[in-house]
Amino acid sequence: MATIDGRPAQYGVSLKQLRELMELRGREGVNKINGYGGVQEICKKLYTSPNEGLSGSAADIQHRRDTFGSNMIPPKPPKTFLQLVWEALQDVTLIILEVAALVSLGLSFYHPADNEETPSTAATVDEDEAKYGWIEGLAILISVIVVVLVTAFNDYSKERQFRGLQSRIEGEHKFSVIRQGEVKQISVSDIVVGDICQIKYGDLLPADGVLIQSNDLKVDESSLTGESDHVKKGESFDPIVLSGTHVMEGSGKMLVTAVGVNSQAGIIFTLLGAAVDQQEQEIKKMKKEAKKQRKKKSLPGEESVEITGNSHVTGSGGGGGGGGGGGGGGSIKHEGGENHHVAAPASASESGKKEKSVLQAKLTKLAIQIGYAGSTIAVLTVVILIIQFCVTTFVIEGKPWRNTYAGDLVRHLIIGVTVLVVAVPEGLPLAVTLSLAYSVKKMMKDNNLVRHLDACETMGNATAICSDKTGTLTTNRMTVVQSYICEKMCKTTPNFSDIPSHIGELIIQAISINSAYTSRIMESQDPTELPMQVGNKTECALLGFVLALGKKYQTVRDDFPEETFTRVYTFNSVRKSMSTVIPRKGGGFRLFTKGASEIIMKKCAFIYGREGHLETFTRDMQERLVKNVIEPMACNGLRTISIAYRDFVPGKAEINQVHIDNEPNWDDEDNLVNNLTCLCIVGIEDPVRPEVPDAIRKCQKAGITVRMVTGDNINTARSIALKCGILKPNEDFLILEGKEFNRRIRDSGGEVQQHLLDKVWPKLRVLARSSPTDKYTLVKGIIDSKATESREVVAVTGDGTNDGPALKKADVGFAMGIAGTDVAKEASDIILTDDNFSSIVKAVMWGRNVYDSIAKFLQFQLTVNVVAVIVAFIGACAVQDSPLKAVQMLWVNLIMDTLASLALATELPTPDLLLRRPYGRTKPLISRTMMKNILGQALYQLGVIFALLFAGDLMLDIETGRGVAAKGGGPTQHFTVIFNTFVMMTLFNEFNARKIHGQRNVFQGIFTNPIFYSIWIGTCCSQVLIIQYGKMAFSTRALELDQWLWCLFFGIGTLIWGQIVTTIPTRRIPKILSWGRGQPDDIGAINLGDEKFDPDSDKKPRAGQILWIRGLTRLQTQVIGGELQERLIPVPYSKSSTDQADNITACTTGPGSLSCPRRQYEGKIRVVNAFRQGLDTRYGEHSSTTLAEVLRKQSSLSKRLSQTSSIEYADNIPDELTIPEIDVERLSSHSHTETAV
Repeated sequence: MATIDGRPAQYGVSLKQLRELMELRGREGVNKINGYGGVQEICKKLYTSPNEGLSGSAADIQHRRDTFGSNMIPPKPPKTFLQLVWEALQDVTLIILEVAALVSLGLSFYHPADNEETPSTAATVDEDEAKYGWIEGLAILISVIVVVLVTAFNDYSKERQFRGLQSRIEGEHKFSVIRQGEVKQISVSDIVVGDICQIKYGDLLPADGVLIQSNDLKVDESSLTGESDHVKKGESFDPIVLSGTHVMEGSGKMLVTAVGVNSQAGIIFTLLGAAVDQQEQEIKKMKKEAKKQRKKKSLPGEESVEITGNSHVTGSGGGGGGGGGGGGGGSIKHEGGENHHVAAPASASESGKKEKSVLQAKLTKLAIQIGYAGSTIAVLTVVILIIQFCVTTFVIEGKPWRNTYAGDLVRHLIIGVTVLVVAVPEGLPLAVTLSLAYSVKKMMKDNNLVRHLDACETMGNATAICSDKTGTLTTNRMTVVQSYICEKMCKTTPNFSDIPSHIGELIIQAISINSAYTSRIMESQDPTELPMQVGNKTECALLGFVLALGKKYQTVRDDFPEETFTRVYTFNSVRKSMSTVIPRKGGGFRLFTKGASEIIMKKCAFIYGREGHLETFTRDMQERLVKNVIEPMACNGLRTISIAYRDFVPGKAEINQVHIDNEPNWDDEDNLVNNLTCLCIVGIEDPVRPEVPDAIRKCQKAGITVRMVTGDNINTARSIALKCGILKPNEDFLILEGKEFNRRIRDSGGEVQQHLLDKVWPKLRVLARSSPTDKYTLVKGIIDSKATESREVVAVTGDGTNDGPALKKADVGFAMGIAGTDVAKEASDIILTDDNFSSIVKAVMWGRNVYDSIAKFLQFQLTVNVVAVIVAFIGACAVQDSPLKAVQMLWVNLIMDTLASLALATELPTPDLLLRRPYGRTKPLISRTMMKNILGQALYQLGVIFALLFAGDLMLDIETGRGVAAKGGGPTQHFTVIFNTFVMMTLFNEFNARKIHGQRNVFQGIFTNPIFYSIWIGTCCSQVLIIQYGKMAFSTRALELDQWLWCLFFGIGTLIWGQIVTTIPTRRIPKILSWGRGQPDDIGAINLGDEKFDPDSDKKPRAGQILWIRGLTRLQTQVIGGELQERLIPVPYSKSSTDQADNITACTTGPGSLSCPRRQYEGKIRVVNAFRQGLDTRYGEHSSTTLAEVLRKQSSLSKRLSQTSSIEYADNIPDELTIPEIDVERLSSHSHTETAV
């Protein structure tokens, strides 16, 4: 018989049996487990030990992977390079250019017979020149191919980069398992069936399993069932726990029974993936059918189908019951038959449409403005060229039409389309992509792990930061520095011998037992360093106190293993305490409690006095203790913790004990945790991080208000706030406790009133003794407030499970990478890997730097665009030809745009960024200073180019190039000088573009960015090669040395001219000249991340609008960053995840309906009953809506989040029906979204 590590290779339970077990809940699950002989017997069948875990040998682990699968859900394969090339080819302007180039190429080889005796203008062309007629068309085609390849390569590189980052994040997600009897942190992907996992408050479960032991365990299963209430779990009544669910309270151990695609979440994702593929095929089929029906519509006697706007083809449920369920939906009208209604589109709020970020909104508006301006000038250019050609040829010269004239018309069209290509800043999306990607990469070195790309730039607009205290403003290395035991106040660690022995032993027991066993003190490998604190830092401080007393907490824990605990009331934000009940020697029970001093004090009826005598703890004594002990500790910035206990005895009870005949009702927590005996009070110091005061000072200079929101005592909070600089002496600011805060902002009915909140938050600096609900209320109130001219942009830090709502509501949520729970990380936008407030300041710098980088590129790009477009337009009007040829403009558009975006988007942030206030939501993206620079440089460059165009031939004593093209001539030095001068001016203007706030030294910090000067030198060298050796391909002729010097002279002139422009006062520039102004709401009608326009609007976009929006594909899809932000780190619990999860569409079954994927999976994949029950409660047991149908429709939303596509026509978009029970977005977190650094 085959063996693995000395045990049989055949397991006592199969994969199928384990999967069936995981589909059960409650009593069914208990009965099934008992049918296997209990969880201990299942452990034996899987050759694992509940206490020792797996051996961890490579052979055993690999065999388990081969048998039960690995804990990974295979990601969707990335797009191939050819697919990306095809997507890049969908750009409308490029398609027009390709067609025009092909026509031009064809006409160059087409020489029709012409019987006209008079020689035409073309006949006078030198034969050597005539044979190069095909070069322009070929050069344009090559240029388009290069543009497409560069775009595809950029997308391919971006995809690889973000997938690499995704893999790194997945690798950093660790979980606690027991192997070889030791607790080890291993990667989630390394977990196998048979592992024993330790689970605790805040964990996101990485696999399915069966509970071995639990303490007051409650789990959030809403991602599977939609139930908002937390589900109580226990070995005796509901032992099945599932991957993707959150531990909201308690702790325990579980046996892993299903991983990866075999877990319940994995099964659902397998269905979802198949549903996506099925849906894609059906949508294509649907579109083909719709086209066929439209063609048939005009034929008499044929049944016609009319698809109304905003509808999609589907069938009715059996008996016509399925579908929209009411009026208002689109409908499919069959002539001669009944109307079948389908669901109406969701409203804007229901569709999960997340409000655009500030930068995204401004760029969108700017892109559309540029698109309209460019298209107008392009059309005018083509029209003027054609009119001039026709008037000159047919009216003035009186010639008849000849076939050769078609080539002239095509060349005019090419010039117009090229003007459009240059007018639309193709490099802008690349600049945005590069700037964000570069910033994200660098921010990781600054301890900011960005999960949402838009959070990076949003931090640049932050006006308020609501920060936790512990670990963020403080070091989170806690130590007990003061203690109060038996009426003795000690400011150093007391000698254990000075404490009455029975009280000392009780204190040691209370601390050792009544704390999470995952919290421990570990010796550092480096003897010069302090011991490591692992787990909850407050508990570690207390354990350190035990060690300082000369005792070992582990000895006590070994005597009282967790399995022997009778009950555990774990710490949460409501209790603000933790209690553990253990069996008492001699019978009965002992309850230990620890928690916030003022809360525990109120529950104490007894206290040990001098020499260890038991005394009644009167109200007067409580007040004296608070005044003389607790308040002085708190005023010194110490966190005060009280430790108490209570005995339940079956026999004769002492005065501080309770007599019991039977086991108490452990669910009656309020009565049990009462009449306690106080053992001691300790003061725990958590020093302020040395770098925090300076970081807060920088925030205040940068126009950012810092507020502390903490659960600590108000005196402790005030002390820390003063040390940090959040508060300053004699300043008129508010410090409130949560209770007083709520009293001020709520009406008599307990409802929060915004106008009351607006009176509090502007002056509020410290909120103490606050709950996560208070934090959420404050954040929401600041964001919703209209008390300020521009809406506040709020960043929030959080580490607890209950901080999720506040982190989601905030514009930017920061989770703690070290102390933060998985749930908090899942709800966040950025993870602080060092839990340090100063890292937030770095995030602000990077956010502002993203803004500046894009503004620099825009300043440079728009100058190029304005000059190139005007030169082409004026040239067309004045000399019937563009001085800048199509190929030359494509060179400028491709190389200058792409390389300039790379050069300007990779500038490093400087401390100067923190010396100015946030940009604000309403300030324009292109400021008046930038517009001054753009227009100033454009005037200079246009002046030089037009001087060269009309007088350059005389000035340089060369043959004129004007009118040569009309005569069919080749390249001239005259026009080559114009092209070269334009490129030189553009190159030197790149230095000017580095400064956007009126700084004079444009070279400052240039050597800190090697990418910039490397690209600049490379572009110069390329230009020399093009001018000297480009010839017909680039429409150039080699220049002489003196001509090169003139070009360089005019190029360097842009630097001198830039200094002159800088001296013009910005205030003299009219505000009307600033572009990209407005709130995100101003352009809400264009939803770039979705495939439709504003659903609230009755007006459909005109075909022309759709054309131009589709023509700006890259601007719109990449600017939004939706592809990046979701692909970087898929965020199931993101700001809009709850909305996104609501947008699920149901399909119905019946004659003529679309086929749903369930049929192909029926009998193959079973889904967790909880998931199925969630559907049944929504639709009823006999509903015609199937699970796979719901999944198929829901997957359309996931598909939109993971793909970037051009805007589709509104009448091709499937409608959406809200089914809030299933939160599949949050489910994905178990495999690839969480990070524990």
